[in-house]
Amino acid sequence: MRIHIINPNTTASMTRKIEEAARAAASPGVEILATNPPSGPPSIEGYFDEAYSLPGLLEEIGNGQGADAFIIACFDDTGLDAARCVAELPVIGIGEAAFHFASLIAHKFSVVTTLARSLAPIEHNLVKYGLAARCARVRASNVPVLALEEPGSLARHTIRNEIERALAEDGAEAIVLGCAGMTDLARDLEQAVGVPVLDGVACAVALAEGVARLGLRTSKRNTYAAPLAKSYSGAFAPFSPRG
Repeated sequence: MRIHIINPNTTASMTRKIEEAARAAASPGVEILATNPPSGPPSIEGYFDEAYSLPGLLEEIGNGQGADAFIIACFDDTGLDAARCVAELPVIGIGEAAFHFASLIAHKFSVVTTLARSLAPIEHNLVKYGLAARCARVRASNVPVLALEEPGSLARHTIRNEIERALAEDGAEAIVLGCAGMTDLARDLEQAVGVPVLDGVACAVALAEGVARLGLRTSKRNTYAAPLAKSYSGAFAPFSPRG
């Protein structure tokens, strides 16, 4: 089995970290391929970055060869619905995967993400997935995504403090880390705070393996049907759907 993980931003060091975490979570014999597009934003922090990341993300999905499932490694589940239109294979978002796993092991969970501008996209997704009632609160640690890649950064300490506030104030029984760049922090933070701390990358790998083993594919009836053939203009001409 081969799982293709796409980091929608262009920061290669983050892609390598995501790949390492995915391999650690994968079952024996499962091959992990992690890529990022060559063009787009270096981090995705809010709706503006998300919009400019989509062409590169969808191109990576379209170029995927020999995969049994795809994972989008951005916690906002950037481009997830569009990717499911492009791909017949299953496409799993790390945010959706983490929310579902958290709902299976705790009555209430809190999400600790990066900047406040990411709160609305995450809250919107929780409503969309039908899991808003299970989330006690979505919290911003005010750690920029790229700070997670900086040696000597205080990001880990700041995120732990926000987790401890979530446990004290929200009634949370588990914590979901709201950024793919936090994937390497989950185990240490779980040991430090004494409750489950979920990393969306690992959760998505587990789900991707499951749907692939069952032979499930994305439904092409209505919502995720392949794009209609039409000619796009200007810089988007190479992305014109062929039907």
